[in-house]
Amino acid sequence: MAKKKSDLPDLHWLYEASVQNVDTDLDFGKRVYQKHWKRKPLTVREDFCGTAKLAARWAQRNKLHEAWGIDFHQPTLDWGEKYNVSGLTDKQKKRLHLICGDVLEVETPGVDIVYALNFSFCVFKQREVLRGYFNRVYQSLNKEGLFVMDIYGGTESVTAKSDDVREIPGLTTPEGLEIPDFEYIWEQAAYNPINHDTTCHIHFTVPGYGRIEKAFTYEWRLWTLMELQELLREAGFSKAEVYLHDFNDDGESDEIYRLRKTYENVQGWVAYVVGIK
Repeated sequence: MAKKKSDLPDLHWLYEASVQNVDTDLDFGKRVYQKHWKRKPLTVREDFCGTAKLAARWAQRNKLHEAWGIDFHQPTLDWGEKYNVSGLTDKQKKRLHLICGDVLEVETPGVDIVYALNFSFCVFKQREVLRGYFNRVYQSLNKEGLFVMDIYGGTESVTAKSDDVREIPGLTTPEGLEIPDFEYIWEQAAYNPINHDTTCHIHFTVPGYGRIEKAFTYEWRLWTLMELQELLREAGFSKAEVYLHDFNDDGESDEIYRLRKTYENVQGWVAYVVGIK
């Protein structure tokens, strides 16, 4: 029998296990940064940071690292403080700065890399608003600065579908709750080809708990790679690059992102789009 809603695992644990791989994101940004400027980046900012897992991990990785995280939702930041920040040393915590605010308004010291991941910027549906955000990122970067975001696409990204299911390894929370292997389901509930508005849901199916419907819902504009590159240049970036993966024998991403000029528009892909100051 499925347990009642009050007994469900905290959705943040399910989300982080399903969606985030912060070391991969940090390693990618560091690699591209060093390719352009032959030195290691030291400061990063995580926009739309949520639980600030990436920013916290950056502060933890090196005693010279400093990180900022910005999100408008204080309860999510509080959860990150409890679980992603509490494990840091006092010195690491001093190099991590979390801000509850709007990424269109908050100002931070100059950084080497700004991240906007998990398609979060797609909440901006108007071209002038997204360009304004990109310009604010440009202004917040050091002279040798990099802006890293991700976007998804492919032939199946522009149609309603609900059969994208992945098996996620289980985990044990700090409180000792054992979450078994579970299913992550990505549903594209609606897509409007006229303006690229899309409604997406994340559902989970956890053994012993049943299906958790609409754990997270997103109302986005699905931007194209060409639009993002154009807007980055309009916002002041000297260059915009697209990095895409290949596929393994099982048809899954090989998680190795290479600079691309051409790419086959397969059923589904995820790209890093990088603005170079």
